[in-house]
Amino acid sequence: MRKVTFVAMLLAIAAMAVPSFAADHPQKPGQWKISMETEMPGMPFKVPPVSMTVCVTEEDLKNPETSVPKDAKNDCKVNDFKVDGKTVSWTMDCPKQKMKGDGEMTFTDDSYTGFMNMDLDGQKMKTKYSGKWLGTCKK
Repeated sequence: MRKVTFVAMLLAIAAMAVPSFAADHPQKPGQWKISMETEMPGMPFKVPPVSMTVCVTEEDLKNPETSVPKDAKNDCKVNDFKVDGKTVSWTMDCPKQKMKGDGEMTFTDDSYTGFMNMDLDGQKMKTKYSGKWLGTCKK
């Protein structure tokens, strides 16, 4: 159950940060409402949907190193980050947690939709994301 909690936290972080870097990134800075739905086949419970509001700054859009939190328990790395028009894709590898994944998000001027597939030591998960731009960040 502890691994599931870690994964839920990581997926939330990914929703906030993974799609938000690269010089030519289609996401605009500002306040975003992000919603996530996670499916985990074979689990005895359903993961409830999650929504949150985050501020994405110009600096966030430039620096991929800020997108993945670093501590002694987390060695996750984002790889193969690509921007193709309004679509962003990436892979993620977390060797300590025996977790790998890939994701993709497609942006419009004020929204996005996407997904992230994760494999946590054999447990498959798919998270669907949607985001809505709310305006400039509140200080």
